[in-house]
Amino acid sequence: MHIEFRHLRTIQAIHEAGGLARAAEKMNITQSALSHQVKGLEDQAGVELFVRRSKPLKLSPAGQRLLRLAQQVLPQVQALQDEFSGLRAGSTGRMHIAIECHACFEWLFPVLEKFRRSWPDVDVDIRPGLAFDALPALLREEVDLVVSSDPEDLPGVTFVELFDYKAVFVASGTHPLAAKSFVEAADFRDQTLITYPVERTRLDVFSQLLIPAKVEPAAIRQVELTAVILLLVASNRGVSVLPDWVVREVKYSSDYVTRPLTENGVTRRLYAAVRNDDLGKPFMDQLLQLAGEEARKLQAV
Repeated sequence: MHIEFRHLRTIQAIHEAGGLARAAEKMNITQSALSHQVKGLEDQAGVELFVRRSKPLKLSPAGQRLLRLAQQVLPQVQALQDEFSGLRAGSTGRMHIAIECHACFEWLFPVLEKFRRSWPDVDVDIRPGLAFDALPALLREEVDLVVSSDPEDLPGVTFVELFDYKAVFVASGTHPLAAKSFVEAADFRDQTLITYPVERTRLDVFSQLLIPAKVEPAAIRQVELTAVILLLVASNRGVSVLPDWVVREVKYSSDYVTRPLTENGVTRRLYAAVRNDDLGKPFMDQLLQLAGEEARKLQAV
């Protein structure tokens, strides 16, 4: 027996209408065409699907079984069609984000909060890109956007500029290095450096300063949360290097201070890596726009 979606829709329409004439009108076909379709279906099944001498027209036990199938399958088909329509229109989709910048969680959350209000049908998830190779995952379509400060030349991927930031030295206001106008790599040799628990190559202080200068701190203490890093620094338990937008408010505090890394400072740029095929999707464009707006707020503080 070959059952098509139109057969299921026919059974459901006749059941709801209570007769062939009203069902044919509802389906926008002639009554004879509908009768022919029903007869063909009954010939395939080898049983009657309707009790024809009843008014209104009733389904036979076999017809009832087919109706239950229609009531189960047709809503799922409609939901899939709606989903595909949403994908074509750009109103639904998936936004799985990997973050290679540990401190960016605090910057990204306000962006996603605004985004979910505008795009409630887009599935949003965050994966810490520090725990796996985020850019290869982007190419494999396991994630849809990667926040990174290290652009690469990857086929089919565009790195969209988000904002520039400075990596700054953070120390207690009573720390000896707080008296300097800027700090250099050599200043870290006798210091406890407090960092996020990630690979050195993903930390600005190492990739931009200490590794090129071949300088090793006296000790390294890894801390997950930015607030705890600042608490430890203010307590003179060590020093740290953080993005300037993360510690912008320290200028209102006397417990710790910020200083440039090197005389000229260390400026970095944050990017959103996106597959070219996803650029232009309305919800992707909206997320990038919101990210830019939030970045400008950070820089204006």
